[in-house]
Amino acid sequence: MAYQNLCVRAGALAIAAAGIGSAATAAELNFPQRPIRLVIAQAPGGNADIVGRSYALRMSEDLGQQIVVDNRPGASGIIATETVVRATPDGYTILLVPSSFGVNPSVRKLPYDQLRDLTPITLLAAAPNLLVVNPSTPIKTVADLTAMAKAKPGQLRFGSSGNLGSPHLAGELFKNMANVSMIHVPYKAASAALIDIVSGQIELSFASMPSAFGLVKSGKLRPVAVTSLKRSVVLPDIPTVAESGFPGFETAAWQGLLGPANLPEPVLQRLNASAAKAARDPVLKQRLLGDGAEPVGNTPQEFRTWATAEIAKWAKVVKLIGVKVD
Repeated sequence: MAYQNLCVRAGALAIAAAGIGSAATAAELNFPQRPIRLVIAQAPGGNADIVGRSYALRMSEDLGQQIVVDNRPGASGIIATETVVRATPDGYTILLVPSSFGVNPSVRKLPYDQLRDLTPITLLAAAPNLLVVNPSTPIKTVADLTAMAKAKPGQLRFGSSGNLGSPHLAGELFKNMANVSMIHVPYKAASAALIDIVSGQIELSFASMPSAFGLVKSGKLRPVAVTSLKRSVVLPDIPTVAESGFPGFETAAWQGLLGPANLPEPVLQRLNASAAKAARDPVLKQRLLGDGAEPVGNTPQEFRTWATAEIAKWAKVVKLIGVKVD
């Protein structure tokens, strides 16, 4: 997956040597001196948790201090985010968010400003959604799905890992672009939705690649299309929704790392450098690619640009399709 096309290359965030010397304390320059708490806005076993723990292991080795994972699911990431917004900005409490971070400002009144009250550190990983169905269904292409949905308006059910997550919004965007009616069935976890597709309880899902990849490899789910603009490197034979009659269709599940506002520059750069190093680690890369995700590890400014663009993009989509919290 060439996720460079998803990110606006804003350039590296430079640190002036004189600025470091005058502004940074000895503790900041020697960061970290104790374990770091990584707050993950998702339950254990989810995509964000898998990515977070993979990075935490590699970054702990690089930083010389343990990164302790603290899963705080609930309220589409608001609980976890508030925890970090209120934390001391010293780098010892950081936040991992899923792609719902880009949607939340459009659908909820948040008790914080995501880009004002947090410091973007890096985009950790990204993966397209994967349109999957039960292998016994006649749906083999996007055209098949469109035709069936038009023939059976309001009868096909698409499952997701929860309201306003990437799988939900991908399904809503498809409904709008294809001008079809399908029923959204939200689950508490991606695995539950996929199990119901395998058992025939629902028809399809625009699942995140990591959650569906194992069932696809085992033959229990049929992959129909990916939602990136370019084909996935791990499923190169599967077409994109965009090339299947819906130009411009693009969604991705991603995970990003942030800290509290006013994170000291030396601490920010140390965390960013460690995450970028982890993204290049062949073991971590193989681990994530094995689930269909691609490690990124870009600069703080690039991630800020990316997050800003995601918030603006989904604000337009939410307004267009009228998505509401169920």
